[in-house]
Amino acid sequence: MTRKVLVVDDDVALREMMAMTLKKEGHEVTAAAGATEARSLIGLTAFDLVVSDIYLGDGTAIDLLEDIRQASPETAVILVTAQGTVETAAAARDAGVFEYLAKPFQLEQLVECVTAALGTRPKSPTAPTKGPETMIIGSHPSIVEVYKAVARVAPLPIPILLQGETGTGKELVARALHRYGASTNGPFVAINCGAIPETLLESEVFGHRRGAFTGAVRDHLGAIQTARGGTLLLDEVGELPPLLQVKLLRFLQEGEIRPLGSESTITVQTRVIAATHRDLSEGVEAGGVREDFYYRLAAYQIEIPPLRARTSDIPLLIEYFAQRVRERLGRTDIGGVSSETLSVLRDYHWPGNVRELEHLVQRSLIDHGSMEDPHQVQTFLKTPRTSGPQIESGPSIGADLTLEALERLHIEAVLKKTDGNRTRTAEILGIERKSLYRKINRLEIPVPGDGVE
Repeated sequence: MTRKVLVVDDDVALREMMAMTLKKEGHEVTAAAGATEARSLIGLTAFDLVVSDIYLGDGTAIDLLEDIRQASPETAVILVTAQGTVETAAAARDAGVFEYLAKPFQLEQLVECVTAALGTRPKSPTAPTKGPETMIIGSHPSIVEVYKAVARVAPLPIPILLQGETGTGKELVARALHRYGASTNGPFVAINCGAIPETLLESEVFGHRRGAFTGAVRDHLGAIQTARGGTLLLDEVGELPPLLQVKLLRFLQEGEIRPLGSESTITVQTRVIAATHRDLSEGVEAGGVREDFYYRLAAYQIEIPPLRARTSDIPLLIEYFAQRVRERLGRTDIGGVSSETLSVLRDYHWPGNVRELEHLVQRSLIDHGSMEDPHQVQTFLKTPRTSGPQIESGPSIGADLTLEALERLHIEAVLKKTDGNRTRTAEILGIERKSLYRKINRLEIPVPGDGVE
């Protein structure tokens, strides 16, 4: 059965490619170059499916959704974007959008998505809402998956575990979950379990009654009660000792707490989001994390990607941080970043992730007024660290070798270990594959074997 599909994108090459692909699948395809043209077509024809880029030259697909729903409520919608945000993902969810694809995508992905959308009746939409801007920046597919996860799970009253390296933005994701959750009008309270002495941690989380211990001269509301009706973020939750894991497990199961020194329990409605840079499943195996606590805490888990896995987002992040520096300092003379500097930053391993990049941008702009000179920027970068399995480095490494020579030796050793498999080598080094290709070319590193991709 022939289905009518409207493809909307201001990128002529991508628009024609998507249209051609869907025509080959037997669909009747109409193409539009922007929101205005799409509106006129929607008014004339009842389409079974609309595939649209979010950001068009004369508007956005989010605004276009209302026209689509008014013309034909049963029309399925797929949004594609190279500039995803939590806001657009949430608006897409609320408007009943079938899927939210991140560019670049494989045409096979598009075909599978279109086939599924045309075979599924879209859910009843609500009017899209525009929330305040978040500080989560990026359009790499891995971070777009985070946006989609936030939009999907934020309204659900279940605990969520955020897992990611230090500096990846776990608290920002937690705040986005709160903002788009059912308890958005309640308080957002965050505590760092690793920064509070173990002797005080129970009181800080669960509270205490006057006289519960020496120095307890008045009742104290713990974080769970302080966040009542809202969201509690337990950062570095892997640092909780076993006894507190048991008490928190009871709260997650029953919604009840017993403050220190109290003889009765209190029922509290607080949504818990936990965050950690550790792999808690490994903690379960090692015995430091209770298995029942882990599974209750991780009712839904979101992995936050490290910056080295989404280096294509670095220009967007730099511009955002640079604009914040301009506004904070009231300066208009702050310049931009050169392509040479971007190349250096894309090849860097980013142990401190987005937080390190923010510090780098601020320091560079304050000290030098721009990020044009890659050598000046390099002075602020940390000495590269290696991760993953230990690799035999072959020749002995002398203290007189340059950083570039050390890097070349290490990459050669990893390539040798993987028999030239560049995908596996990039995984071990903790960088994107295209970054590895640039390093191989720049450092003229021979690839052993067949150089498997």
